[in-house]
Amino acid sequence: MDDKTFKIVLLVALPASGKSEVRKYLANIDPEVLKNDLHIGENLQLDDFPYVHLMRRIDDELSALDKERVFFQSGDKPFINPKDWETLIQILNEDYEDLMNSNVLSPASAGELICSRIESAGIKAGIEPRLAIIDVEIMKTVYSKIEKESADLLKEKHEQYTDSFEGKTIIIEAARGGPHGSSMPLPVPFGYKHSLSCFSKEILEQAVILYIWVTPEESRRKNNARTDPNDPGSILHHGVPIDVMMNDYGTDDMDWLEETSDKKGAITIEADGTKFNLPIGRFDNRVDKTSFLREDKSVWPKEKVEAMHTGIKTATDKIHGLKEEVKN
Repeated sequence: MDDKTFKIVLLVALPASGKSEVRKYLANIDPEVLKNDLHIGENLQLDDFPYVHLMRRIDDELSALDKERVFFQSGDKPFINPKDWETLIQILNEDYEDLMNSNVLSPASAGELICSRIESAGIKAGIEPRLAIIDVEIMKTVYSKIEKESADLLKEKHEQYTDSFEGKTIIIEAARGGPHGSSMPLPVPFGYKHSLSCFSKEILEQAVILYIWVTPEESRRKNNARTDPNDPGSILHHGVPIDVMMNDYGTDDMDWLEETSDKKGAITIEADGTKFNLPIGRFDNRVDKTSFLREDKSVWPKEKVEAMHTGIKTATDKIHGLKEEVKN
């Protein structure tokens, strides 16, 4: 494995902080620049947002059939059971394992497969079965309604499979936080402390963290600016409801994790009795450097690209310089 490039980058931040825009940039620059400047290889990207979107879609279809929602309090409210933050990590663990083993899934119904995967991940997170207790005919209707989106997600998943991981970097995107005004540490299952501890040992052993730093206020401003109500499933243009922004993302625990870490330049995560020190670098996006990336690459202003590239390089250089010291 090429030691110059990171194996796994956990790309984390509050919503609308610039994570997806950074992912778009990383996938659209010269591979040698990516490797030599940012220590990142050809991208293989995992994200939990598509599953959040499909959980909302499932709820909407159940509601349309006069059945109770099972995941969210309503279409614009937080999770009914906050343990679903771990459900999403369990799905990412499965996506990582499938990627590493090129597990091709060929279900008769992609909608049914997605529902089954969400149900199974929820059980791993300690949640009682929810979809399995709904009438079979009702669920068949739900499967059909989410079939296309589910099939598209499965297709995108399979398209990333590779014969070799040499020189490649797996980017895993996630956002976590807690209620506005919370004191630290955030209560389980909120925040990065808990969610990161739910990643598999294989991920934690190799992961570094690229944290995109914005204030909760700036996160809310950018969330409003990017929201396209006609494209709720879009990675770049989806909006997070304000109640969710305040109750799930009103603050986060990354500052606290850095301050209480066992090692400077890292955050310490304990999982299954083992401590993992994950090197961390911050890309300071408190003054917006990334929104322009939502546009076509052909119109990206050179000076904005340079400023954003320099900011990311500063963060990844720091991570790379500390990686061996922190991990040992």
